[in-house]
Amino acid sequence: MPDAPVHPLPLPLPAALPLTRRRLFALTVGLASGLALTACGSDGPAKAGGSNATSGSDATGGSAGASRVVRHARGESTVPARAGRVVVLDTDALDSAVTLGLTPVGATTVAAGAPFSAYLPAERLAGVKAVGVIGSPQLEAIAELRPDVILGNQVRDDKRYDELSKIAPTVLSRTTGPAWKENVRLHAEALGRQAEATAAEQAYRAKAAELVAALGGPEKAAALKVEMARFLAGAPTRLYLNDTFVGSILTDLGLGRPANQNKSGFALEISPEQVDQAAADVIFYSVYGDAAKSDHAKIVGGTLWNTLDAVRNGKVHQVDDNLWMLGIGYTGAGLILDQMRRDLVG
Repeated sequence: MPDAPVHPLPLPLPAALPLTRRRLFALTVGLASGLALTACGSDGPAKAGGSNATSGSDATGGSAGASRVVRHARGESTVPARAGRVVVLDTDALDSAVTLGLTPVGATTVAAGAPFSAYLPAERLAGVKAVGVIGSPQLEAIAELRPDVILGNQVRDDKRYDELSKIAPTVLSRTTGPAWKENVRLHAEALGRQAEATAAEQAYRAKAAELVAALGGPEKAAALKVEMARFLAGAPTRLYLNDTFVGSILTDLGLGRPANQNKSGFALEISPEQVDQAAADVIFYSVYGDAAKSDHAKIVGGTLWNTLDAVRNGKVHQVDDNLWMLGIGYTGAGLILDQMRRDLVG
């Protein structure tokens, strides 16, 4: 299991469509006739010493040239020098692809029939095909898209890695959440877009520095105790700790944290009777699922909530759950910094 849970999904995941060996073989043979070997690459152990270089034209939109070996959570995969057709299996990989300037040919969604991440520019998602639900991708749908590379993570996709690898080189990160910057670098390496990843990281760091300066500098930022709370349908309310996507952003900014939340781990769960544990100077919060099925009304309508300094001082800000919880990448992080600046600076 990962050190910290990855982001939860809105609905139970349906089982993936069955894909027998015979059907997968037929699909693979059919695709092979239309693809250059350098476009699909190969997946599996590489020769010692680095990449297995090949050359030729790229029939799928990637640049022609030598292939490269990428090391990832499941070993090594040989990928095109610069991928042109990518399928992404989680929201962090979708953010990475768009951030790096590539529109995926296919992506999973958080629930059946759900749209792709709404915070991403709609024009950058035009033409992306849904290939099932996160954790249950439809292998036949992926194969039909003839990807150069498939991006996923072990938490969601480890059990079907071998099947995915028969379709295209598959690169898995270990998990999502707090390791998001490391994962962007892995995604960039798999797609041949390292320069774009460096530019995105520099832009994020510059925006974070601007926010800290607007707050009055590092000392004033550190003196401001900020928390992220989340009301969940059918589950206790969470106060997010440092080993999370949001926690990493707060850490990057050098913002102060309530003592009970300034520690390693995923989240502190509280009941309506434990609202005093949510004491902070500023509270950001979101609602996941049906608010009526969460503790939202009990907590925000209760006496304890209204005695908190952040509430009395008007420093409570509701945020978009899909962005703050699922926007795991530099585009999502940049938008979160923008909202923090509006709410913290004005």
